[in-house]
Amino acid sequence: MKIEHIAIWVNDLENMKSFYEKYFHVTAGDKYINTKKNFESYFLSFESGCRLEIMKMPGIPASTNDIYKQFTGLIHVAITTGSKQHVDALTEQLRADGYEVVGEPRTTGDGYYESVVLDPEGNRIEITA
Repeated sequence: MKIEHIAIWVNDLENMKSFYEKYFHVTAGDKYINTKKNFESYFLSFESGCRLEIMKMPGIPASTNDIYKQFTGLIHVAITTGSKQHVDALTEQLRADGYEVVGEPRTTGDGYYESVVLDPEGNRIEITA
């Protein structure tokens, strides 16, 4: 078995799609629209592995979790770049473009080389080697 996709409710569907396309080189599928539910979504495909679904629909309540603290439930999505140099370069590019780095590049106790950034809506992304 494998994870097929992970879904995230978003406020600005087009901005989030553009963010993941620009920085993580995803390919967006066609926009899905369900007019009865006023629901819209995109599936974002990486070169390999799990897809990310971003979804928008009126009435979805904002999260009350503090993005700077840990909490129960899904806490981050880890995206691998393939090398430490790519982790460092992408982290610096995101920082230069105004995105918040909440975890500087480092080797963790379990051997991962990673940084942590917030996407435009405050979701944590671990960028790994």
